Order: sequence, then C-alpha cells, then structure tokens
Amino acid sequence: MERILLSRVERQLCLVLLSVLVLFSHPAQADDRAGDVSASGRLIITEENDYFASHDDKDYTQGARLSYLSGVVTPNGFWDQPYGWLNDNLPVFDGSDCKRKYEWTIAGQSLFTPTNTSLVDPSLKDRPYGAWLYMGASLLQEANQGDHHTLENAELLMGVVGAPALGEITQNDYHQFINVTPALGWENQIKTEPGFVASYERKWRFQENLIGNLAVDAIPELGASGGNIFTYGEAGGMARFGKNLAADYGADRIRPSLSGTGWFDPDQLNGDLGWYLFLGTQGRAVARNIFLDGNTFESSPSVDKRIFVEDFMAGASLFWSSAVRVDFTVTERTKEFYGQQGAPNRFGGINLTVQL
Repeated sequence: MERILLSRVERQLCLVLLSVLVLFSHPAQADDRAGDVSASGRLIITEENDYFASHDDKDYTQGARLSYLSGVVTPNGFWDQPYGWLNDNLPVFDGSDCKRKYEWTIAGQSLFTPTNTSLVDPSLKDRPYGAWLYMGASLLQEANQGDHHTLENAELLMGVVGAPALGEITQNDYHQFINVTPALGWENQIKTEPGFVASYERKWRFQENLIGNLAVDAIPELGASGGNIFTYGEAGGMARFGKNLAADYGADRIRPSLSGTGWFDPDQLNGDLGWYLFLGTQGRAVARNIFLDGNTFESSPSVDKRIFVEDFMAGASLFWSSAVRVDFTVTERTKEFYGQQGAPNRFGGINLTVQL
C-alpha cells in the first residue's frame, strides 16, 4: 500500500513539473513580437555515441538531444521573471552587467547497456539496460565581472525511464541500419518510472589574449544536480586555444558530463570565423544514478556503484559567425561500478548548430 501511495505522489509531482516545463518551453510569440526575447535563436542537434570513439557498445552507449537557444531576454519582461524570482530567494543570477537567454531541450534520450549485449538474460553483476527520454528548460546568465566573465545555468529536465523511454527501439533500429547484431536483453531493463533532474552550475572564464585574435582561456566550474535520475556534486574545468573564444563556454554536452551549454554571444565576435581546440576534465561525487542503483520505489536490476567518477575530454569547435557551428568531442569516463569489465567507457560527440 505504501508503494502505491508513493507511486501516486510521484506521478502527481511529475505532472506538476511537466506543466511548468510546458509553460516555459512553449514559444510565446506575442512576447517575442513585443521584444521580450530577441528573435535570433539557435537550433542545436547533439549526438553522442561510443561508435564514434571505441566501437565498444557498452555502458553509456548513445545519447541524442535537440535543443533551442533563445535570443537575449529583455530585462524586466515576462521571460525575465524566473531569473528575478530565483535571485530573490537564492544567491544566484545576480549582477547588473549581464545577458540572459533560455535553452529549451525539445527532446533528449540516453541509452545504457551491459558489456555483453548478446545475452537474453544479462549478467546480474553487469550494468542493467536502461534508457532516459526527457525534455526540459535552462536559464542561462552571463555576467561581466571585470577581469573575467561568469556563466550561470539552472536547468530542469523531466521524463521517463523504462520501456516508454524507447531504448530498445532506438538502439536496435540503429543496429539494423548499420548492420550490427541487435542487443537482446532489453526485456530486462530497469522498470518504468517518471523522473526529473534539477541542476545548477556556475562557470568562470579567464582569457589571455595572444597574437592577433588568438587567445587561451581557462573555464573552471562547480555545480550540483538532484533528482531520482541523477544526484551528484561536480567540479571541473576546461582549457581552450583558438580564435573568438569569448563567444561561448565550450561545446554543448549531455548530462552527466563536463557541462557545456548552447550559450553563444555573437556580440563578442571579432570577425566571422571562430575555432578552438580544448581539453577538460570533470569529477563527480555520485549519490544516485538510477541506471546503476535501479528504480527508486521497486526492485529492479542494479549494481554496486562507485561514488567518485571522472571524465576526461578533448575536442575541437569550428563556427562561422552565429550562422553555423560544428563541434566534435571525445570523452573517456572512469569506471562507474565495482566489477565493471573491460576498458573505461569512451564515446564521441558531434554537435551541429544553425541559426534560425
């Protein structure tokens, strides 16, 4: 009976959160026409897959996301109100010399599989099958602090895990397309559960100009995420070398990761061409990972997770003004649970961004 009551409360909470997301994710054209949000937005397509970097087809094996970055939010307008409310109640989104934008996650999906996908009944000592289908919204604010800039990101993601997350269909249809044997154990994935992740992070960007428009910068970050899908604290940083670094804070990424965002400010460009190479790392202290711990309120496959996980990444970005951009990233993730077999999880990521 207690489990049924918890399930009902969980469903009600998720319905409330989904309503909030729909409210803030719906394009308010009347407000746009009134100048509350500038019309210049950017569409970002992100694909992460171990096929790009290792061909291992295990652990975090695939992620995809479609998101939209708004234009600049007009101060004191309708879309500026959530920033003001958070600033009134929490020590975030402060500062007068700042720019604000939204990033809407229109749809996202992440897939996780054990090492041996040829078994109908996977080993109970290996990571269970799992998928996460979600949508969400982020509030972004960049502020000029004099000798450096900061970027704050408050994000809420909501969705579902289990069969409704369509992991089996996505993976095996793609395997059929590339002529690879299908994964056979999806009937044993973690069970259906609605879920959410609320995150906040802050980045600091310190830039040193070199010759011409070339520069180097360092971007340390701190943040935390909480929810029944993921709960962790994180610290990390990125170093970059290239041209027109001031326009952004690194390539957009899928959580959990060294968290990039879709932030881009064309006002900071010195010439249309921009490019950079980057290296980065992020460490996480993980309290909960549903894809290792199993379902929240009922029994499901699970493994004994490691508390500390670290990502190492490298990549490159190339963009022409605000019109088009391509990013490529390779990430290696340390082992996430005890008894994890084989090499650390390695995957590649590709972003394509176009101005609308």
